[in-house]
Amino acid sequence: MFFQKKGAFFHGQKSVGYEKLSIKHIFIQTGDEMSDNALLLDERLREGQWVGDNGHLWIGQCDAVELANTYGTPLIVYDETQIRTNIRRYLDALKKTELNYRLTYASKAFCSKAMCHVAYSEGCFIDVVSAGEMMTALAAGVPASYLHFHGNNKSLDELRLALKQEVGLIIVDNKDELLALSRLAEEANGQVDIQLRIAPGVEAHTHEYISTGQQDSKFGFDWQSDQAIEALRLAATLPGIRVTGLHAHIGSQIFDASGFHDAVERMAELYKEGLLLGHSLQVLNMGGGLGIRYTSEDTPQPLEKMILGLAEAIKRIFTQFDIPFPALELEPGRSIVGNAGTTLYRAGWRKQVDGVRNYVAIDGGMTDNPRLALYGAKYEAMLANRASEAADTLWSIAGKCCESGDMIAWDVPLPNPEPGDLIAIFATGAYNYSMASHYNRLPKPAVVFVREGQARLVARRETWEDLIRNDVSL
Repeated sequence: MFFQKKGAFFHGQKSVGYEKLSIKHIFIQTGDEMSDNALLLDERLREGQWVGDNGHLWIGQCDAVELANTYGTPLIVYDETQIRTNIRRYLDALKKTELNYRLTYASKAFCSKAMCHVAYSEGCFIDVVSAGEMMTALAAGVPASYLHFHGNNKSLDELRLALKQEVGLIIVDNKDELLALSRLAEEANGQVDIQLRIAPGVEAHTHEYISTGQQDSKFGFDWQSDQAIEALRLAATLPGIRVTGLHAHIGSQIFDASGFHDAVERMAELYKEGLLLGHSLQVLNMGGGLGIRYTSEDTPQPLEKMILGLAEAIKRIFTQFDIPFPALELEPGRSIVGNAGTTLYRAGWRKQVDGVRNYVAIDGGMTDNPRLALYGAKYEAMLANRASEAADTLWSIAGKCCESGDMIAWDVPLPNPEPGDLIAIFATGAYNYSMASHYNRLPKPAVVFVREGQARLVARRETWEDLIRNDVSL
């Protein structure tokens, strides 16, 4: 199924800037929904955010200080309008490719019933990688036909569940899974549509931990050793499955399009072989991976430019191979939710070592955001309750876990924080809540969606009772 749901765009404000300290500040004339006054903004802010004339950070027309006072901290705040805008920008760009297309939200970036509902309501299919994500999407009202089941080690029980629920598509990752799925489908007297995940062996130009398309990867059939073509040949002999597409996801947080174009070259060659083998190929799924801005060091390319460039590469290369254009499927996650999320923490105790570093501790850390500990991720920060004050001192933001690596940000400019101040960390919408843990027996934070001045709780804060609920006494 390939389609687009149309919707209006929500555009960000345009403005001109000036320099103050190391941070750019700008004044804009705002609309009635913000304030009658001109408000102070700076380059750390994302779309839909501003600093109010009360000196507070505002997100989705909600005062961040009031949100923290109402729901507690740590608190992950998602701007629902921004999520919907991000999806609509993808759909608009895909429409301009003049290819058939399908947009699938990679729920691993952030999976909740509310998020699955929003993505589906905007026209997305949902990519799930476990029975838990599958059941979350189903509980949100997403039809099973809109679910695409990923994962490099799906259990037999998970595959049986997918077949029982009649999910729309299973992306097969390896030979063992291919054989097992064929057997299970035959036992169920059914047929399931699949895509074969290919590791095309290209450079994604990203961190090694989030690079997935190289030859030495746990994901997919290897293109370079002919493993991929052998999988197509094997699939042509197996009952219960129908290969409808080829899939390649080369990595995440990508700013350089060359890796995608290199992958298309190899995928087109394989696609032609698949057609010659009699497979009903319709789709080239290029996964996700487009990067977002976490800090001023990041330079993401315009979304439309990346997608139209990819589409032109597909048309050119498929023409060279003399095969029909495929439908283009994309599976964004980070670029749908990343910039829509902001985490609010309460500042705790401080440690200052003259000539070395200033530390301020927060009431969360690697248990709700492990990305710095995993691969050195960088963030920008702001005192949400003193957002209009000069950020003239460097502070490192430390989590409360018993690990030296439990840091959220190193040496970010802030006003001198006081215990009780509210620290906002920007662009925490992807791979934060979804990767949260209970290390040191810390409960998971609450999550709220904000939209047009209204806030709604979409994930309750865990309690201490929740932490011991599954413990069994001796």
